[in-house]
Amino acid sequence: MLASTVILAGATIARGVNQSASAVPYSNGMNQEFQAALAQYRSGNFAEAAAKLEKLLPRAPQSYELHELLGLTYAGESENKNAVEQLSLAVDLKPDSGVARTNLATGLLHAGRMTEAEAQFKKALQLEPGSYSANHNLAEYYLQSKNLPDAIPLLIEAQRIDPAAYDNGYDLAEADFMSGQLTDARDVVQKLLKQKDTGELHNLAGQIEEKDGRFLEAAKEFEVAAHLDPSEDNIFAWGSEFLLHRTYEPAIEVFRQGTQRYPQAPRMFIGLGMALYPRGLYDEAIKALITAADLNPADPRCYLFLSKAYLSAPNQAEDVIGRFRRYAESQPHDALAQYYYAMSLWKGRRTQATPIDFGTVESLLHKSIVLDGNNADAHLQLGILYATQHEYAKAYPEYIRALQLNPNQADVHFRLGQYYVRSGEKDRAQAEFDTYKKLHAQYLADVDKERAEVKQFVYAAQNATGGQTHP
Repeated sequence: MLASTVILAGATIARGVNQSASAVPYSNGMNQEFQAALAQYRSGNFAEAAAKLEKLLPRAPQSYELHELLGLTYAGESENKNAVEQLSLAVDLKPDSGVARTNLATGLLHAGRMTEAEAQFKKALQLEPGSYSANHNLAEYYLQSKNLPDAIPLLIEAQRIDPAAYDNGYDLAEADFMSGQLTDARDVVQKLLKQKDTGELHNLAGQIEEKDGRFLEAAKEFEVAAHLDPSEDNIFAWGSEFLLHRTYEPAIEVFRQGTQRYPQAPRMFIGLGMALYPRGLYDEAIKALITAADLNPADPRCYLFLSKAYLSAPNQAEDVIGRFRRYAESQPHDALAQYYYAMSLWKGRRTQATPIDFGTVESLLHKSIVLDGNNADAHLQLGILYATQHEYAKAYPEYIRALQLNPNQADVHFRLGQYYVRSGEKDRAQAEFDTYKKLHAQYLADVDKERAEVKQFVYAAQNATGGQTHP
């Protein structure tokens, strides 16, 4: 999101070069050499341009144009320290130039010197308060710094100066959206669509409608975005909108299209698996999630949903166990990786003749708890494992710890009830069973946890790509 910040340096460099090319007070010979360097710069041949300029500089050490273009050339080569040095010299020679200040600010920004960059962007705006570029560039700096309150007024002013500026308008709409000003964001998007009908604008419109609780409108916008620009982002956003609202059939169709068009995109297969599973298409769901795990074995998201789905597809147990084994071995310090592997070894083979290695399961659960002692599920499952081995005294403290970590987990109360029945504490057992019934009924009626997990996946998967990019 707010991706036009990545073209900020390019925009200021272009302006700086135009300034440099406009008037160069040298002899004809020097001017020809400067123009040759400028041509190399514009062609992206930064090393050649730098070499020519470095030879010219001793002959005109007080030339603003030489220092400026050399600084921009160094910036093109990502030589940030040298770029800042030359651009600073250019500012010293023309302290009242807004372009010089902006180019220096951009160089400082790339060098990670944020406070100094902000000061130069502000100085450029002071010098040229009516300039679209000065307003827009300082706004872009604030957007990159996630400072929306300071960015929005500048974007509004830049939009007033140049209403046809698409990038500024897009950023204004997105900043309004991110700050919760949905009506303003919607208005800006609708005006931009009259100028330029793009997939990214419809995608943003879909995000606005979704945040405003208008599901049908959001789905339509995401669909238009995907048809105008069938990018991975747009198709994923379209499918995710259906997934978020449990309209699984259209979600399946969209994600299937997505996996065909982007067969190397793990999130498409995760989305497909998540849509298939609630429809009872367990084998297909498992295959999709396994594909996601193979495409990106270190991505924890596919394992969360794979851990929920594989219990319904015991015929694929070995394939699933193999993926959890690989994940656990590749992430030895990840508590959930060890937990998932333990549960797959234990529950995945429950219908097979292959004996379960309870010792390995216990060891993995212990390892998971050592890595993260706050996982209530790991304590509960370790307690259940002990109970199946008739080690009730060892099971009890695990149940208690699980209860402390998550008192609203129904299964913990059920297991504690069983323990108290066995120990002859009937009243305590009944109290636990009563709590279990209440929580279980609430669980059946409450699907917010599932929806929260889906939302977390969707938003994380969207953010991981960096959002939309301007053409």
